[in-house]
Amino acid sequence: MIKQSVFIAITIFSFGILVYSLLRVYSFLKLTKDYKTGPLGKRISITFMVAFFQTKILRRPIIGLLHALVFWGFVVILFGSLEIIIDGFTGLEKSLSSLGFVYHVISISGDVFSWVIFIAVGIFFIRRMFLNIKRFDGIEMKRRSHSDANFALSLILVLMVTLIWMNILSSAMNLEQGRTLYPINALFGQFFSSLDHSILMDAYQINWWTHICVIFLFMNILPYSKHFHVFMSIPNVFFSRTEPYGKLPNMDSITKEVKLMMDPNLAFATPTEPVAEIERFGVKDVEDVTWKNYMDSLACTQCGRCTAACPANITGKMLSPRKIMLNLRARMKEKAPRILKEGKSYTDDKSLLRDYISTEEIWACTTCNACVQECPVNINHIEMIVFMRRFLVMEESAAPTGLNVMFSNIENNGAPWPFSPEDRLLWANDLTTN
Repeated sequence: MIKQSVFIAITIFSFGILVYSLLRVYSFLKLTKDYKTGPLGKRISITFMVAFFQTKILRRPIIGLLHALVFWGFVVILFGSLEIIIDGFTGLEKSLSSLGFVYHVISISGDVFSWVIFIAVGIFFIRRMFLNIKRFDGIEMKRRSHSDANFALSLILVLMVTLIWMNILSSAMNLEQGRTLYPINALFGQFFSSLDHSILMDAYQINWWTHICVIFLFMNILPYSKHFHVFMSIPNVFFSRTEPYGKLPNMDSITKEVKLMMDPNLAFATPTEPVAEIERFGVKDVEDVTWKNYMDSLACTQCGRCTAACPANITGKMLSPRKIMLNLRARMKEKAPRILKEGKSYTDDKSLLRDYISTEEIWACTTCNACVQECPVNINHIEMIVFMRRFLVMEESAAPTGLNVMFSNIENNGAPWPFSPEDRLLWANDLTTN
């Protein structure tokens, strides 16, 4: 009864903190602009292919398969974590065993995946600690980023070690049932089956409590770490764009004005709408981004695949698509609490553009979408870059000289080239006709 009461108190406290953290993130999302999602059916299809079948990750067959196995393993082990919570609340053991055959399949899968994840995470640790993987480094990757990753991997290792020991000890106390539910760990359990039952039970309880407490610790660290993608990656894939990568989003208000200029009759055919609040062209600071842009930054795994594939970065330019996402998240973390406290008029005389992301970075982008193609959670870096360019051009007329010349030619000559429209056919003067 004491164990049950303590568990209920810890669980309520842990989930209370998690709800507070998630509500905090939601309050930040509400400061952003609207985002139009694509058709539901196509988004569901993309989610299954990218998130659940891990098609992007598996393009790198070895390390990709390890990452995919860890993901699939956690999906299975999540069932066991749910059973632990139910056991803790009810005081029962194996409370979901009434599911029969399904329970046996999930238990066997969880037993296998506990070792798969343990081995895979060990390999990830070795790669981070001893192998010089270039994409793990960069000007945006601070010491905290690396320590954050190592700490999260350490917690996962503790989770797997305690889960493995729980299954070994459970098998040792009931060997026949252990062979049925935990075929791998029952092989180790037989070496401990001769120990006194009370010793086995005490060891089991120690691992049980350690396991569930680390779960609660891990889930409350996630919203403040790079591993928030554990929560955000699947929703981010679900809300990802369904249009072709090369299609750039237009501003509805500007599109409407252009259509009216092309066909003034539309003004009479369109019902009169109330005058909308004047919106900023493009993105200068975090309140100008869409909620999907901010969700992208929260879902970023900091894996560096985007930057490693970026041709601008490869050729030595300052642009790093990963840095764009990390800067957006950092700026929102800095400014959003003050906006919520003091109102939308709050300013700290800083902005995402220039103070966090330089103009040199965003103009280095070729909009080739290599970063979008490589991202395992469907982050669209190009949108953010184009939105910031849009602000510079439309709000400040601060485009590079070459573009300003092109804009001037389009305005004066109707084409990007510095030639009068009357001279367009001069190239044909020397042609002879038969």
